[in-house]
Amino acid sequence: MLDQPIAQVRQLRVEFQTKGGTVVGVEDVSFEVAAGETVCIVGESGSGKSVSSLSLMRLVEFGGGTIASGELLFDRKDGGVVDLSKASGDSMREIRGNEIGMIFQEPMTALNPVFTIERQLTEGLRRHKHMSKAEARERALELLRQVRIPEPERRLLQYPHELSGGMRQRVVIAIALACEPQILIADEPTTALDVTIQAEILALIDRLKRETGTSVMFITHDMAVVAQMADRVVVMYRGKKVEEGPVEQIFANPQHDYTKALLAAVPKLGEMRGKALPEPMKLVGREGEAREPIQGSDDLLLKVENLVTRFPVKGGLLRRTIANVHAVEDVSLSLNRGRTLSLVGESGCGKSTAGRSILRLVEPQSGRIELDGTDIMSLGSSDLRKARQDMQMVFQDPFASLNPQMQLVAQVAEPMQNYHTANRSEIADRVAMLFDRVRLPRDFMSRYPHELSGGQRQRVAIARALALNPKLIIADEAVSALDVSVQAEVLNLMMELQAELGLSYLFISHDMAVVERVSHDVGVMFLGRIVEIGPRARVFENPQHPYTQALLSAVPIADPTQRKSETDLNFKPIPSPVHDLDYVPEPSEYREVETGHFILTTDSGY
Repeated sequence: MLDQPIAQVRQLRVEFQTKGGTVVGVEDVSFEVAAGETVCIVGESGSGKSVSSLSLMRLVEFGGGTIASGELLFDRKDGGVVDLSKASGDSMREIRGNEIGMIFQEPMTALNPVFTIERQLTEGLRRHKHMSKAEARERALELLRQVRIPEPERRLLQYPHELSGGMRQRVVIAIALACEPQILIADEPTTALDVTIQAEILALIDRLKRETGTSVMFITHDMAVVAQMADRVVVMYRGKKVEEGPVEQIFANPQHDYTKALLAAVPKLGEMRGKALPEPMKLVGREGEAREPIQGSDDLLLKVENLVTRFPVKGGLLRRTIANVHAVEDVSLSLNRGRTLSLVGESGCGKSTAGRSILRLVEPQSGRIELDGTDIMSLGSSDLRKARQDMQMVFQDPFASLNPQMQLVAQVAEPMQNYHTANRSEIADRVAMLFDRVRLPRDFMSRYPHELSGGQRQRVAIARALALNPKLIIADEAVSALDVSVQAEVLNLMMELQAELGLSYLFISHDMAVVERVSHDVGVMFLGRIVEIGPRARVFENPQHPYTQALLSAVPIADPTQRKSETDLNFKPIPSPVHDLDYVPEPSEYREVETGHFILTTDSGY
């Protein structure tokens, strides 16, 4: 460790000019990053954590912000210490990408869709390192190998849309590391990724830090990621730094109330060990609330048998079907009233398609779906419309599922108007009651979606799903985009509603700690099939299928004393779900390992 910190932020204040006047993004924030150290900046949406990092790159100016006061000291490799807040545009162009690298949150928007991966990887090398085309290509290949991308020669010729999310994020990391920067700023680099890919990316950043001696400034709202990565933690709240300290101290003995609340809201894997039934979380400030386990019933509501959904792959001059994507392959499950069945697995495993197939938002090829005695597969369009009163869906992105041009009161009332379930005055009363139910103030009814935060929008989506008194709600990654404390509140709300109204949930998620908290039963999906299914306690405490074991071992634990090393992670590449038209898959066969706990005996491809 060197005595001189690489970067020092001193009394930073950033302002944004809006129609409503000046908004302060961050105020009086100071911290430093030493050589070879990982500093995690933690906080929720709007806390100012990204603004702090974008200020260091002076990118905040491109988003309408101005650095009103403070110093941003950076120790350049050969130019001594400079104050970046006063540096010229030319010197910032030299520093950006060359001495300070940045990994952005959303890899699809961070990459240029019209240039190949090679062009984007070699651009910085040729500009900053003055390499020839051949030298830059060689270095690009070496970087792709470093970030563990298979077939790097082929990848260089591809465009961003041809790669998966995890691959794209690796390319963004490779671009950030290309010029061997002294400091790497990673802004929520794993938020949109699956648990296994997240584990690999975190291990990768950690390994590259050790090998290259790069300092890392890691911005996240995920406390488990902080425990895995950080040397020191800076906690931010409403634009101010409220606590700073070594990672062990922050987790073992947090001082500020907000840090305590943040840690209390994190669902930890293993918390539910020994408990057969799900129960709401303890939230700071609400310790006195009763937390009754949710019993559910033995009354069967939903039965799915041998569900198959495939999507055609078209090609050739006449756009004929040349192959099929086997998205859901021979899936069977059952769900009782008042209970929650969770489907877990990685992106592309078919869990969302299974949920949409049950509602017939996607038409299955074959199979049987029975909801409360009604055969959903045999219904015509008008009968299916009637049956949809009993089954509703809460989507992952509430902003995309709400109409930006309609007031919220109209959006929650719309299902009741469509189905004529109540007259005008009854609808108005019921909408007000639903807003109370999801704990939103009644004056929000006249607002529009863009005037709400992500968590508030998701509550509106839940209120709209409840409008018709459904028996079944399919929640597709309904809390994955929310901050940790908002996520805890929305989950508690869903569980309270379940206890009061006897709702059944099919809960689709890739977050194992959340699934452990809310589920009665769990099905693990891989490549379109359920590879393991059973009571939640048995699947989590006694996982039998190798894929379930790999998935659970990849979950980062919100405890810095239990860090995972790269050797703990042994993931096999996932085979392609695309098969020729004449391919006939084997039927799914299961073995019961203990009462109600089944694992797939057919070859799952893992």
